[in-house]
Amino acid sequence: MVKVSLSFVLAVSPLLVTLSARAQAPAPTPPAAPTPPAAAAPPAADAEPTEDAEQPETEGAAAPAPATPPPSAPRGFTPLPLGPSAVPSSSDAGAAEQAKARAPRGEDEVYAEEWWSHARPALELHGYLRVRSEWMYNFSLGRVDARTNALWPMPADNRYSAYRVGLTGPALCTASEAGVGDDDSPERATQACKTKSQAGANLRLRLNPELHISDNLRVLTQVDLLDNLVLGSTPEGYGVEPLGTGYSKRPHGGYYPLGAFESTQAPPSAGINGLRDSVRVKRAWAEYMTPVGQLRFGRMPGHWGLGILVNAGDNFDDDYQTVSDRLMFVTGVKSWDLYIVGAWDFQNEGLTSDSLSLPGAQPYDLAQSDDVDQYVVAVMRRQPPEKQAAALARGEVTLNGGAYVVYRSQRLSHDGGGTAGTCAVGGASIGCGPAPLTPYQFDRRGAQAWIPDAWFQLRYRKFRFELEAVSVQGTIENTLNGPSNYLTAPGGAGWKIAQYGIATELEQKLVEDRLRLQFGFGYASGDPDLDSGGRGGGSLTPNGDGLDPQRGDNVISTFRFHPSYRVDMILHRQLLTRVQGTYYFRPSVEYDFMRKQDGQRFGGNLAGIWTRASRFMQAPGHASDLGLELNASVYFQSKDGALNDGLERPGGFIAALQYGVLFPLAGLGYQKLEAERIERDLPGGSETSLAQTARLLLGAQF
Repeated sequence: MVKVSLSFVLAVSPLLVTLSARAQAPAPTPPAAPTPPAAAAPPAADAEPTEDAEQPETEGAAAPAPATPPPSAPRGFTPLPLGPSAVPSSSDAGAAEQAKARAPRGEDEVYAEEWWSHARPALELHGYLRVRSEWMYNFSLGRVDARTNALWPMPADNRYSAYRVGLTGPALCTASEAGVGDDDSPERATQACKTKSQAGANLRLRLNPELHISDNLRVLTQVDLLDNLVLGSTPEGYGVEPLGTGYSKRPHGGYYPLGAFESTQAPPSAGINGLRDSVRVKRAWAEYMTPVGQLRFGRMPGHWGLGILVNAGDNFDDDYQTVSDRLMFVTGVKSWDLYIVGAWDFQNEGLTSDSLSLPGAQPYDLAQSDDVDQYVVAVMRRQPPEKQAAALARGEVTLNGGAYVVYRSQRLSHDGGGTAGTCAVGGASIGCGPAPLTPYQFDRRGAQAWIPDAWFQLRYRKFRFELEAVSVQGTIENTLNGPSNYLTAPGGAGWKIAQYGIATELEQKLVEDRLRLQFGFGYASGDPDLDSGGRGGGSLTPNGDGLDPQRGDNVISTFRFHPSYRVDMILHRQLLTRVQGTYYFRPSVEYDFMRKQDGQRFGGNLAGIWTRASRFMQAPGHASDLGLELNASVYFQSKDGALNDGLERPGGFIAALQYGVLFPLAGLGYQKLEAERIERDLPGGSETSLAQTARLLLGAQF
């Protein structure tokens, strides 16, 4: 990231500085004075690694690097005069008196406080625009499950004649369209539609404005415009209105009696013509450097290690993020590259007094016992990228790593479903008032958990080994939203949490770093008591929450990776939505056919992923082998933009074409008795078939 120097902050520019008429007289320009030395500080969370110093982003916890002396003013900018003639005589009389009281000095002498008296906030803007188009074929794997518990629901316009009730549909397609004949006359639409494909595109413009107030104070934000907007989803004339617990589509009228006549797009607005507003503010926090460390406060990103527990989700193709409402302090011993982090998170406050009837009032937390309290302590050693690059060039081994420990607890909860806004029996906590008509509905939760996460990195020349291991250990007295099931748990003493996850990455660079050989392994613990129950997705999909009635013990043990830790294109990314209750092996190779020092490159990669269920009974087919997936892609990155000044820094124009194919194995098929029943009613219907995807990514990163 390009840092704003003091010379830049003090430059004469309409964007940064407004001068009074008195200060416009020409005056000699003294050379810039050096910035006072800054206190030792942790490494910047947004520091870009060099080519030979790829770093995992540390927890939003890692702080910016120490300020450096300002370089000469950028070309095209004139430094602001700092002599007596530049001191406004009327707007700052005190400063003028101080200037007169000082001892005589030369034109080139500058007092340090004058830097700050003339500094103005500087705005730095980064982000990206991306468009993703994706074709998804047969993600249901040929299964004929009911839509409510399918591994992946069949396309909405697909109606197979199958043995299950509700899967047949009206005659909406011609014989040719249904693939059962040649008759394509519209009046002869006598067949049920049949298709296995789904396709579309989506858009996002992400802005990351940074307001630099001084060298030791800045405010950072993240704003998404048209966040993952499905292209073509808000045509003119389209609108929705509340109906029951959801929305219904308004009828067309006026100039747009039919959707076929719509010819332009309208801005999305939540509850009007979509579910999300055009502008969504994701983050807003401040960072202040003190003499002993850095203070951060606000809504900020969290990231640690490889990102299997907390992941900032800042990569170009990410959709999920870890965002924390947090107060955090970072300090350390700079000479040892050792940093210590302490954080207090507002994870879930439950009921608040926020009300639509008092829109300008300051809301407050209505109850403390329903809060999810979370505290974080982290200790890590992390070398700055430039220091690590120098050590690797000398043939030295570099070691980084640390521990990230979370404690979380909740006494009461307000999780039950019900009528939104009532704040009573199962009501939503949003829009509650301090005095509802009926008493608030709380449930006993009695939950607490310790979550230690260890990260380790070893690098030697062009070799990298990285590991992250997580464990979740805790207890829950009641998993229901209602009467407690503390005594009904196996053993009659509530529920225990014992979950484990590990991810490793190995990489060897060859051929002037053009060739990268990689191997990844990951494991997420499963639960032997969570039977798939014959459901299409088993207990590994989002339909299985991991809290189903247990038949064996009272231990909840299915671990879930953060969904932004990507390992494939179909199985974990789309069908399971993340690595959960599975383990995988992932060899891959990547090669840059064209690679330039200014960041421009063209290349491709190939990966194979073999996935198995950690506990076979959680898979739909009651077998461990889930699937074998092959992924391939070609990519191009231009040299445009200030960010794109290094081989490992994405910037400018980005394009990628990706293809993936999943071969389902026994674990994604049917169980024996179920397969026999299907074969009797639908011969050949018990066989699964491969799934495919093709993705096109286009973007501009700045």
